[in-house]
Amino acid sequence: MAKLTQYAQHDTLRRLAVVLASGLITAIALNFFLTPAKVFQSGATGIAQLLSLFLQRAGIASGDLTGWFNLLLNLPLAYLGWRKLGRDFTVFSFLNTVVISVLAILLPVHALSTNPLMNAIFGGVLTGAGVGIALRFGFSTGGMDILSMFLAKTTRRPVGALMFIINLGIILIAGLGVQWESALYTIISIYCMTRVVDGIHTSNQKITAMIVTEHAPAVIRAVSDRLIRGITVVPSKGGYLGRPNSTLMIVITRYELYDLTQATLGADHAAFIDILNTVGVVGEFLTSDEQEAKRQTRTKLPE
Repeated sequence: MAKLTQYAQHDTLRRLAVVLASGLITAIALNFFLTPAKVFQSGATGIAQLLSLFLQRAGIASGDLTGWFNLLLNLPLAYLGWRKLGRDFTVFSFLNTVVISVLAILLPVHALSTNPLMNAIFGGVLTGAGVGIALRFGFSTGGMDILSMFLAKTTRRPVGALMFIINLGIILIAGLGVQWESALYTIISIYCMTRVVDGIHTSNQKITAMIVTEHAPAVIRAVSDRLIRGITVVPSKGGYLGRPNSTLMIVITRYELYDLTQATLGADHAAFIDILNTVGVVGEFLTSDEQEAKRQTRTKLPE
């Protein structure tokens, strides 16, 4: 139990570190590449950029207000995340939003390149990296990421594709309200972002984990506390020492690999985990919502 608590603490610290890294990467993409070139980011941040630019053109604001608008727009989306996606997801996502907004306010808006195409590509890739690593660790950069995650859970569509659909409105506003060249570069930037996000956040790809452990009951309890997945137990024996052990086989998504690893090593730090690519599955494979429904009704495993 002490080791499991220690892993939970390390997990929280690791997520906080990812919050800072994701926020910094996204803010750099915003202030050094996208905003100077009038290329717009996806989701709430893109809307915040447009609002800030329109207020500056109207003479109402003298400086960039993207960070402030981004924070304001995320408040109702944080409420949606709290209700539909869970407490931990929402808390870390909102923290990430705060980090992005604060850094966007503090960092200067400075173009590293005068080539708008390079700005669009590098801004999109960096934004995708910031969003992708956040999603990989179980939260988001806030904004439309929360809405995309909610839709992904209900439709089973890739997150990046859903983001692209949501962002069509931003592209149209950029074209009509700014200039069509900005809209075209925004399309390139958002496309680069979605490709990077889908490459990092692979929640629709399934894998098979083979866990070799001498503490099978403890590992099964720890994994089952985090995931509702079928686990097949195969009695086995170590070839070198000849000690009896168990091999646990479980099919999961790549997105669940982090939770599986943390749970397994928290219960048995000496466990060996072999990850295999899975072409497809036939039979029941629960979505995250179906897992949550079963979690509410299942009987807790005995200690």
